[in-house]
Amino acid sequence: MLRIGNVQLASNLFLAPIAGYCDLAFRLVCRSQGGLGLACTDLLSPQGLLRGTATSLDLAQTNDVDRPVGMQLYGGDPETMAQGAAWAAEHGATIIDVNMGCPVDKVTKKDGGSKLLCIPETAEAIVRAVVKEVGDRVPVTCKMRLGWHDCQPVAEWLAPRLVDAGVSAVTIHGRTTEQKFSGEVSLDGIARVVEAVGGRVPVIGNGDVREPQDAAEMIRGTGCDGVMIGRGALSTPWLFRDAWALQTSGVVPPAPSVEDRILLVRRYFDLMLEFRDERYAMYQIRRRITWFAKRLPPCKPLKEAIRTAAGPGEVWSVLEAFASGELRSRPGYGDDAENQADAADTNPSRTLSAA
Repeated sequence: MLRIGNVQLASNLFLAPIAGYCDLAFRLVCRSQGGLGLACTDLLSPQGLLRGTATSLDLAQTNDVDRPVGMQLYGGDPETMAQGAAWAAEHGATIIDVNMGCPVDKVTKKDGGSKLLCIPETAEAIVRAVVKEVGDRVPVTCKMRLGWHDCQPVAEWLAPRLVDAGVSAVTIHGRTTEQKFSGEVSLDGIARVVEAVGGRVPVIGNGDVREPQDAAEMIRGTGCDGVMIGRGALSTPWLFRDAWALQTSGVVPPAPSVEDRILLVRRYFDLMLEFRDERYAMYQIRRRITWFAKRLPPCKPLKEAIRTAAGPGEVWSVLEAFASGELRSRPGYGDDAENQADAADTNPSRTLSAA
């Protein structure tokens, strides 16, 4: 188990703040499977929160079941970030995270995200301002990459300075901004940050965790205190359960049945209808079904049926049909390449032992 500031977590596993995907509905689906210590919201604009824009308020939506929850802010102005942090602390944030890792142009062009790795004085000033504003109420953390350029590591010397500035934990994605999401995560790079921080605060590793053993290997290979899982959870909401079981018992439980996986998809869709509206829920299920399908049997007909569904009733009918054995791809049916790709990504039920 892991403690960040005054917050005791039930596990050392985190759901990453994935832009466009970590809505309240998905966080609750992941929580329902167990093993999740902290879930984070999508990236939040402090200006949007302070102005009360509909998009920002939706991204920050939470409830009493969604605990503990981290709210991640991005931006390049210390005063605005501090004001946004105050808003987040007043609206349910258990932890406030400063984003120093997003490589997207629309964020970095405003001196936010990983651009802060290029202007470390501003990064420190933001942390100090946020800690001064809310540090007596909630812990402040930061999420960063190894650096901007592949040949110029930054995190290993900046992270200790951010600890001096008041952060209670550091999450490090083992890639640079130049890499974005290409190549393999650098466990050595994460390990250097762990060594530099020297145990003063927890260091959370992030990147390329798709299976329970990936999380265990990251902890063994870097000495990090916990693991943040992003894209791997989009198709496998039970990944936290499995990774925690592997850490604590040495064995991963059997994967959920196909029927149970479909119930998770249905649960996500129903929550989207509850928290938003039919139009938005339909938009999300059409784009998310490809991710959910990665852990289902080959199912091009299912994906096509969801994408063309006219409304919620049709979505429910399609999911029920698939659970009963219909809408499964067959050899020679449709796009074989897509069917094979789905099959390759499917995780069969099996037991894994901790090495």
